[in-house]
Amino acid sequence: MRWTATLLALILPGVLVAQETTNAQAAMVRALDKMTGAVVDLEIPAGQVQRFGRIEITVQECRFPTNNPAGDAYVLMNIREIDDQDAAFFGWMVASSPALNALDHARYDVWALRCITS
Repeated sequence: MRWTATLLALILPGVLVAQETTNAQAAMVRALDKMTGAVVDLEIPAGQVQRFGRIEITVQECRFPTNNPAGDAYVLMNIREIDDQDAAFFGWMVASSPALNALDHARYDVWALRCITS
């Protein structure tokens, strides 16, 4: 139990630091089809849907630190299978910590890379 508190004390300050962010026009995400090995980088404008295999990826927002446009990207995504109305994933992905909140899918992996500012 003691090691858990120490671990959280080391990790959480970096995650919980409040910083001013700016919204970007689009996000760059990487998608992997685990069955075929196909990997593709997708530029998805905010509010738009991009199809990859049997999933649709919708980027709701892409935010980045105002004072560091090349810094961390925070991407709000909705990912669903074509024939399913329920989301396979909905939430924020952090480019520097893809495992923090990841898509849990048997065939596909999707992760945020960066925001596109112009």
